[in-house]
Amino acid sequence: MSVYDDIGGSATFEALTRGFYAGVATDPTLRALYPEEDLEPARVRLQLFLEQYFGGPLTYLELRGHPRLRMRHAPYAVTPDMRDRWLRHMLGSLDRLALPAEHDDTLRRYLTSAAFALVNSFEEPS
Repeated sequence: MSVYDDIGGSATFEALTRGFYAGVATDPTLRALYPEEDLEPARVRLQLFLEQYFGGPLTYLELRGHPRLRMRHAPYAVTPDMRDRWLRHMLGSLDRLALPAEHDDTLRRYLTSAAFALVNSFEEPS
């Protein structure tokens, strides 16, 4: 069994990403990082990535190749403020899932670590 299976599979990751992107939609500063008018394609990509990372199907790899997170985020100024906004919405969505403590901690540690690793600019946009 994987974390993916243990926490309810695709339905749980869909709920996590839907909650996250609902927050993004209300945050003009963070929303500006998403060039697509419709956030649904970005939501699906994040869901597929997280499912794969936590032991689910390899659909993300099949559709998009290796995640290469730093490379995929390089075109965007990911500042500490953006990181903190991303974490606020993502961890808020995670809180609403009320997962068992062990799995909540596993996801929380990964999401926080990834958010910190993707910071690529310390200059706030003007």
